[in-house]
Amino acid sequence: MENNELHNNIKGWNSDANPANEPTYPIKKYTGDDHRRLNYRRPQLQRESVEVLHSNERPGLTAVFGTGQPPAGLSGAIRRYAFRYSEGSFGHWLPLILADRIQMIEGLIQDIGNGHFPDFYRERGYPAEWKYNRMAMIRKGLIYAAIGAAVIFTVTKARKRKHR
Repeated sequence: MENNELHNNIKGWNSDANPANEPTYPIKKYTGDDHRRLNYRRPQLQRESVEVLHSNERPGLTAVFGTGQPPAGLSGAIRRYAFRYSEGSFGHWLPLILADRIQMIEGLIQDIGNGHFPDFYRERGYPAEWKYNRMAMIRKGLIYAAIGAAVIFTVTKARKRKHR
């Protein structure tokens, strides 16, 4: 039994086998370019002026890539480590998430080193939240205070036990 005969009971099966019954007609205007697209000339490659991390599943760089934030510091080292692993593994994505958090701290340190101390209150949007969503802000503050008190209580209790 042929493959087509096995699946004839499936509605729409093999509907594109007959060019006269093209399912995308009249939307698609067939020009023959569908087959010519496989023989295109690759565009001139962008020159690599900084370190660019790319998937180990690709043989080389794409034709165009970003160079605005080359990997640097501890976050860059973590990113280099992450790109040793396949994109389908936690060994790739979890270190990248960690590297993002570390890069944020590195940026804060760099800002302070350049004489700009960040205004966390305004940059986190607290004035707008206080104005438009006051109850939620108060609730979050109480939750954070309770969590902080629980952490402090746990740490001091553990220290007291240790010093006995």
